[in-house]
Amino acid sequence: MDILKSAIDWAKAELFSTPFFILFGLVFMVASLIFWQLGKTEMAKAYIIPALVAGALLLIIGLGLFFTNKARITQFETAYNADAKAFVAAELERTESTLKEYENVVFTAIPIIIAACALLLLFVNLPIWRASVITAIAMLVVILLIDGTAHARIDNYNKQLQQAAVELDK
Repeated sequence: MDILKSAIDWAKAELFSTPFFILFGLVFMVASLIFWQLGKTEMAKAYIIPALVAGALLLIIGLGLFFTNKARITQFETAYNADAKAFVAAELERTESTLKEYENVVFTAIPIIIAACALLLLFVNLPIWRASVITAIAMLVVILLIDGTAHARIDNYNKQLQQAAVELDK
């Protein structure tokens, strides 16, 4: 098994996935602009700021992940060539930590926040609050969808790392 190729393939797959954060961030920002230009009702005007904030957050997440993973591709080769065993151990530790974060944040906290927002929606009547809660739900659903596929990829990569660790110990 060529774990370096697997690591680079994983990072390249992440480079394909993270622009979706950027795309959805831009969609939220365009929606904010459209609400600003065309919104006539109080409810439509209330979406301007929440959509802009959600778009900015998704844009920041996407850009941060894109540049982090882009840098990893060259770092992987350098670290692997310096010490393959240490590379696999470090990557195993990183992927296991990331998998725990996914379980805690993406698959536990985000659904709880979505449910809380949905409940809050029942009790608030001010347009700004309703728009903020609805926008938060939409943004969190986007994060959940994108990170769901990222979780599957890193889980698969982690299994390949575990197999490589066994092979390197032989």
